[in-house]
Order: sequence, then structure tokens, then C-alpha cells
Amino acid sequence: MLTACRNLSRTFLPLTYRRLCTRGSWTHQAALSTASFSPLFLPHSHIFLTNQATSALLNSSIHSHIFCLSHSTFSSGVMELKEVLQVLEQLAPLSLAESWDNVGLLVEPSKPRPVKTILLTNDLTDAVMAEAEAMSCDLIISYHPPLFRPFKRLVQKDWKQRLAIRAVEAGIAIFSPHTSWDSVKGGVNDWLVGGLGSGQVSVLSEAKGDASHSHKLEFMAKSAGEVQGILEELKACDSETTLQHAISRSDSSGIHVSVTCSDSALTPSVQTLLRHNAPSQSLCILKLEKPPLPGHGQGRLSILDQPVTMEMAIQKMKSHLGLSHLRLALGSGQTLESSVNSVAVCAGSGASVLNGVKADLYITGEMSHHEVLDAVAKGMSVILSDHSNSERGYLAVFKERLAVRLPEGVTVAVSKTDRDPLEVV
Repeated sequence: MLTACRNLSRTFLPLTYRRLCTRGSWTHQAALSTASFSPLFLPHSHIFLTNQATSALLNSSIHSHIFCLSHSTFSSGVMELKEVLQVLEQLAPLSLAESWDNVGLLVEPSKPRPVKTILLTNDLTDAVMAEAEAMSCDLIISYHPPLFRPFKRLVQKDWKQRLAIRAVEAGIAIFSPHTSWDSVKGGVNDWLVGGLGSGQVSVLSEAKGDASHSHKLEFMAKSAGEVQGILEELKACDSETTLQHAISRSDSSGIHVSVTCSDSALTPSVQTLLRHNAPSQSLCILKLEKPPLPGHGQGRLSILDQPVTMEMAIQKMKSHLGLSHLRLALGSGQTLESSVNSVAVCAGSGASVLNGVKADLYITGEMSHHEVLDAVAKGMSVILSDHSNSERGYLAVFKERLAVRLPEGVTVAVSKTDRDPLEVV
């Protein structure tokens, strides 16, 4: 049986499948572009009991599982929901989303059914839901999560609760990627900054790896037997993750031991060590920093390969976003003929990410009145498109990336009714 399997552990692998039909069977060719995360020595900060500085190696990845699609899945022309979710995770790991965000599968039908139709939308509204129902949609991918705050009830008077009820009744699954799409390399922000042409692009707020072990405990033990007993006790404190430990040569003071643990296991692990005489007298606790993920994170800064005038920048962004109007605030001392050599962008509401960044031009969906005034006073011009207009155009890009990873029998469509609630009149 033909399979297309790629181990994604420690490496983010964007796969591009080209489906070739030969003698009635599917063949898959994968063009792999890899962005491996190199081992990194990380600084630590002492919490108590020692003043000696150390460093430790922390191996982490934004995604770690094996993604496999069987020959039977592709030849049937449909996919199960869990298989589509694996593809979505491959394209933009949910670990890249901000901690406050509500991403992933938000509505799951009680009766599983093959996914034949997927609808992409920036926002899930009544009009988009009606569109999904009319096309017998199986999965809605809504960039913004329609379910964000907790519900205490599901009633008809709240419009978001109505949407959730309609999705459940129609057997439609709902998935939201939101800030994972913003953060991932090649995602929304890279698409947005590309509107002004090529350049040297950097991330404004770099993403960090999703490390399961967050603390390192160093201590001394008197004998190998004591070490073995302590390790067994520590395993019971952190059953959800694999215990990682290192033992160095013993000297006159005893055996040197280091153990890493998760946040949830820190307190019981320390309590365990304090019950033993030698470890309690030598215990050192280190906070492990999560490794950076180059190319992933919020916001982008581009030093343009070919500088443009402000007037040209406006026209380029109108074309890129598919808009006839934009809002412009010229920086102090700037004109439409001023040169734009650098641009900082953040899709959606980007003031918090753009704040303090030095660039000739800011591009985002929305900023407050006073945030715009602050930027203008510093000589930076601002282009605003309204919130979702800075994001929506990426749906067409993602449609193509998703479609080539699915069987030809699965239809991927971009909503025709989705639009920003604000318009120029």
C-alpha cells in the first residue's frame, strides 16, 4: 500500500503534493522545503540556592508527530476530518498561536462524515453560514475564531451561539487558525509585507518553541542507589512527560545529577528532593528559556530591494489588497513623493506589535487615533485598510496550498459573502 509519510519531529516540513494518476493509482511526489531548528545553548536564570551560572541544551520543535496519508484515502477522493486537521497542522502548527488565542477545532460533529467540501472565510457570519449550508459544506475554516469567550448556555438571542447551534445541527465542523497563520513563515504577515515587493524580511516578535520541559534541577547524591531511588520518585511527579536526566562523574562530594521537568511538576519535584539530605543541601533550580523559531512570529519588517515613493506604495497596496480606498496618515515632514525604504506590517490590529519599530511606513488593519498620532509625530507614515481587509486576501493563497495537499475529490472554496463590516460611503 502506497503511503506518503513524513516525520515532522524537530523539523517543520511544508509538503507540496503533486498528484499523478497512472494506471488508476495515485502517486505522490513531495517537494520538501525544510527549516530545521538547530540545537541551541540557552541561558538560564537561577531561582535560589546558587550563584553559579550555567547553560543547557534544550531540544524542542514547533511540531512533533508523523503525518501519514494512505493510498486508499487519496483514491477514494475524500478525507476524514482528522486527516484534514493533520494537513492544517502541517501547514501552520497551532503551537505558533498566541497563548490568549482560541485556535484549532472549535465545533466537531457528533456523527463523523467524510470531508468533501471546505469553505474558507475570514469571519464566520450569518451570511457565510448560509453559504456553507447551501453548498453542503463539511468544514468551515474561519480565520477569526467565532467562538472565543466561554459560553454558559447556547441560546438563539446571541448571534455567535446561533452560529454554533446551526453548525452542530448541520453537521459542519469549524476550525480556526487565527494567530498561527499570522506567525507561521509564509503566512498572513509575509503575504501582507510582500505587497510592496521583495526585500530583506525579519520578524518583529519572534515565536518561541513549545518546550515540554521548563526547569532544570541540579543536585548531588551520595550513591548510585540513592540516584536511582530519587529518579523513580521524580518520574511519579511528572507522568505526562518523559523524564530527562544526566549523571556526571562522582567526586569526593558525591554524584552530580541534573533533571529537567515541566512547570506542573516543578513543585512536587522540589518537594521530593528536599526530603533527601544530600539533594536538599545542593539543590539548584534553573529556568529554561524556550528556543526561538527563526522566521516565525508576529509582524514583519522589510528593507525593500527597490524603494518606492509613498504614492507608489499606496497604489501597490490597493492592488495587493483588492481595495479602491485606503486610509493614509503621512509622517511628520513626509509627502507623497517621499521615499519608502522600509516597511513594518502587522495584519489586523497591529499597534502593539508595531510600537517602537523604526520604519518609513506602517501597514496594518486598524490603529487608534492616538496610536496614529504617535507614529506620525515620529516621522512614520501609516496605511490602514480596516481590520479584516489586511487579512482576507491570504485566503486565496491558502486555498491553493491546501488544495494541492488534498484529494481532487475535496473542494476548497473561498467565501463569496465574507467581507469587512466597514465600507467607505
